[in-house]
Amino acid sequence: MGKKSKRGSGPRPGSNRAERVAARKARQAAAAAGPVRPFEGLAAECDLVAMRAFIASATAPVPFASGVDAGRPVEFATVLPGAVAADVRASGGLAALQTDPEPAEPGTALADAITWAAGAGEGETYPAARSGGDTSLADVVDPTAGLEITVHDDFAWWFADDADVPAELAAMLERANATILPTARLRPSSGVGAPWWVDAGDRAHLRWVRPEDEDALMNALARVHADGGLTLGEGSRFAGSFRTHGLVVPVFDLDPDAHHEEWQDGVEAFDAAITAALDDTSDLTAAQRGSRAGIIARQVTLR
Repeated sequence: MGKKSKRGSGPRPGSNRAERVAARKARQAAAAAGPVRPFEGLAAECDLVAMRAFIASATAPVPFASGVDAGRPVEFATVLPGAVAADVRASGGLAALQTDPEPAEPGTALADAITWAAGAGEGETYPAARSGGDTSLADVVDPTAGLEITVHDDFAWWFADDADVPAELAAMLERANATILPTARLRPSSGVGAPWWVDAGDRAHLRWVRPEDEDALMNALARVHADGGLTLGEGSRFAGSFRTHGLVVPVFDLDPDAHHEEWQDGVEAFDAAITAALDDTSDLTAAQRGSRAGIIARQVTLR
């Protein structure tokens, strides 16, 4: 006679213990994933996502929230030497969006780095911002302010003009400079989102970070595509989209021989088309549903 099967050691399905275990696992998974939109609620959200996700070398003054008593000016930076979270120079503090290791909660970690940089001593470095702090980014940064971003051709701003850069750091600087791609911000009339042109050499791209709900944006892109308007003009094609930091980024491949300013008219035309499509809340037609399926099929998630 075979042995009776033993009852599993896990909680009985449907029991209170099973519900508690499931709830705990859900909380752990949510904590591991981090916030869906770490910069949500800020007017600068789309540009902060761009600076964190794909811009190589750029800085922007931090617009402090009303009532914040900052000891010195602080700038956002894409990345700092050694991929640290923040440091302080004679000119002011710098808080990085691209760090190693990456924080689980980028918004609160960035708020922590800005707060530290505003009060630390000159020459100090903050190697890693904390995650899960109590200070939200909107407590530190003016939620209504945009960013005045300066894109740099290299990483010379890492060091003062008269700094004596050690040989090993000079080599690191040279390697970092070699990774920079020409990048420029375009400005649509609506002011919605953050369209960034990037020259990758054999081709150029326009990556337009969008703040809308994903379903609404997918529907709008489908409407524009079905009408033949999913383009920035001759020499461009819609390449797909990617998700990053809770936002969707439509991407267009562009003629690399064209200067970024030559795409401004195309940006304006697409801006008008997507704005009208977002205002249309009617059901999608069969052709639009087909367009939507094709657009979604070409979407990837970065983080």
